[in-house]
Amino acid sequence: MLDNLDAAPGRRALLKNALVLAGALAVPGAANARERLTAGDLRPTRQPPLPHHPTLPSPIPAEPILASSRVVRPALLRAAMASLQQHGSRVRQRDRMAIVDFAVGSSEPRLHLVDLVSGKSQSLLVSHGSGSDPSHSGYLQRFSNAFNSNASSEGAFLTDDYYVGKHGRSQRLVGLDPTNDNALGRAIVVHSAWYANRDMIKTHGMLGRSQGCFAVGENDLDRVFANLGPGRMIYAAKV
Repeated sequence: MLDNLDAAPGRRALLKNALVLAGALAVPGAANARERLTAGDLRPTRQPPLPHHPTLPSPIPAEPILASSRVVRPALLRAAMASLQQHGSRVRQRDRMAIVDFAVGSSEPRLHLVDLVSGKSQSLLVSHGSGSDPSHSGYLQRFSNAFNSNASSEGAFLTDDYYVGKHGRSQRLVGLDPTNDNALGRAIVVHSAWYANRDMIKTHGMLGRSQGCFAVGENDLDRVFANLGPGRMIYAAKV
């Protein structure tokens, strides 16, 4: 009962901002994938303060979310926020999230760490799976949820616990959608790798490929762990 009451203001706020986004994208020329909305395009939304309760999910902040659309493409941001709302009962920490833009090549920062409270974001390099790019073009060609595919999966992932494995420090992920619900069984995790370091772009023009994991640069892993932690969402798509 309390969960439903707490979630209601967030749903209303998201609906308002979704309508603003839809209107902006309907303007001729605004549907270009490289267009960016700014915070000035949005009307502020407000929700009443909620009492602190450690067992209840954090409310989805309404106003600052869309400030990150200067970095995240509006269509992808809208899909990510819809997914966060859909899986709200399982994503208990909703102050920050990661959005991975697999429409962009691996030579570009495409893992966006978004602070939904401040509206700020930072972007990092991230690899995709070899099964998603068999010719090693630097671009993801397809997704797969199949075992032994070595491919990246699309959809919402819940960050889980940390462990030390064959890739060193890593974080397990739980797939929340039918397109990625084998993530835990496939050992799709967040980890660092030498082939995801920035100097790979200088020598090869693109990053190396993972076995389906979100592999980030060796110097970026601490930043990813610090921004996400357990109980938050990673949304990956090619919109």
